[in-house]
Amino acid sequence: MIKLETCAVVYNPEIPASPAVKDELRKILLTHGIECEILDINRMKKGFDIAFVIGGDGTILKTARFFADTDTAIFGINLGRLGFLSQSSKENFALALEKILNGEYRIENRLMLQTENRIALNDFVIKTNEQGRTARFQLKINNKEVCNYLADGIIISTPTGSTAYGLSAGGPVLSPEIEAFVIVPICPHTLNARPLVVPATEEISISAACENKEFILSVDGQGNYIIKDEIKIKKSTQRAKLLILDDSEFYTILQTKLNWSVTPNYC
Repeated sequence: MIKLETCAVVYNPEIPASPAVKDELRKILLTHGIECEILDINRMKKGFDIAFVIGGDGTILKTARFFADTDTAIFGINLGRLGFLSQSSKENFALALEKILNGEYRIENRLMLQTENRIALNDFVIKTNEQGRTARFQLKINNKEVCNYLADGIIISTPTGSTAYGLSAGGPVLSPEIEAFVIVPICPHTLNARPLVVPATEEISISAACENKEFILSVDGQGNYIIKDEIKIKKSTQRAKLLILDDSEFYTILQTKLNWSVTPNYC
């Protein structure tokens, strides 16, 4: 169990309701005798047993990357739209905290991607630097050529990220327990290009197939970087530590948040 001796509340000041919610959460924690440090997401620091993160999935992704090289557990409180990575809303946080104090949770060490010194919990997205144009991407796995994609871009996703951009682009949903990556072409200009699932032990390389082009590398839909050379992506040695309540199950989340398996009502 987590000791809860050192606790942080991370909030995003750009979300209007976030400052008020962090004050409310601090009061609830104090009623249980838990002291916490309030951290602006733009000025985080390390050294905590747990970080309660107020915001949407983007806020949680940024916080999870920051704490990935530590043992800090991340617990999301949703103020965004979907909140797929969140375990609580601001309305039911008190109940969620009771479950945490009673040990009714597990820590999931989520697979992450890495290219050079950049890591991602959801995905790396590679697009051409020429806006509105397709490009020919060469895909290699373990330095062996697999195929070329004429497409708007390519998504390299973890199981956690398979319910994000990769899903919107037609990729499969992977359980977080699976050690694999998903390669999804974005709007491919062909009928035979399909998503590819590969073991997480493989090294994925993306480069320009025909001419020297600059690419834009997006990390979890946040930081964007200009890349001029081949992009090599592999499993990161770091893991995101997400605190998941015992009564929260992956397939149930698919149903409640993505309406998975819900039959359309034609009557």
